[in-house]
Amino acid sequence: MMRRPFASLPALLGGLSLASACLWPLQAHALFDDDEARKAILDLRQKFDAYRQENDAKLGRLINEAREAGTTSQRSLLELTNQNEQLRAEIARLRGQNEQLAREVSELQRLQKDAQAGVDARLKQFEPARVSLDGVEFTAAPEEKRDYDAAVELLRKSEFGPASAALSGFLRRFPGSGYTPSALYWLGNAQYANRAYKDAIDSLRRLTAQYPTHQRTPEAMLAMANSLVELKDVKMAQKTLETLVRSYPQSEAAAAGRERLARLR
Repeated sequence: MMRRPFASLPALLGGLSLASACLWPLQAHALFDDDEARKAILDLRQKFDAYRQENDAKLGRLINEAREAGTTSQRSLLELTNQNEQLRAEIARLRGQNEQLAREVSELQRLQKDAQAGVDARLKQFEPARVSLDGVEFTAAPEEKRDYDAAVELLRKSEFGPASAALSGFLRRFPGSGYTPSALYWLGNAQYANRAYKDAIDSLRRLTAQYPTHQRTPEAMLAMANSLVELKDVKMAQKTLETLVRSYPQSEAAAAGRERLARLR
């Protein structure tokens, strides 16, 4: 009587992989003797081992590829990190250069501004300036104003000789100057103080003749009369005072001239 030797074989095959089960084409109701069953089991085991080895090899390759990919990714990440650090360093270097350039540009702008201010100051030394003196407005060059102010300053210091020389030199250098009537007036006074009465009369007469409407003209006529008195020319002094009183009756010089005229008579 024949028996079913591996009644639990389907359960065993159920524990194997799906691929191994597919290799077993026997029907559940087939019957084998012991030798055939043993041979079938050995054949199945060999096929299963070959399949497992093949799968292990594939899994090994996949693991190696994954490791290689991970190594490559780590290497790429490291390279990217290094590139990022290099980029940051380059940005810092460029920022430093930019700040340095900004400082240099600022310094150049300051130097340019200072240079322009220096040029403007030098040009201003040669540009005419508007002057208002003794009721008259005119334009004068910087050196013209400088020389006149220096001459008058000598007169204020009672340095009459140097003041006379400075004013005479000024009138020669600047014959058409707006300072001329005032310079003639102060020159006459300096010459009078230095007892150069004839020179004083010439200077003051020039003022009264050329600038009859000037603010200093009445005072110049009074000073000219005083110089004539010093030269003992009383008649000419009286005539000068009479002209002063008649021509400029409302002036302070005319009031002083009347008193002086009364004493001379």
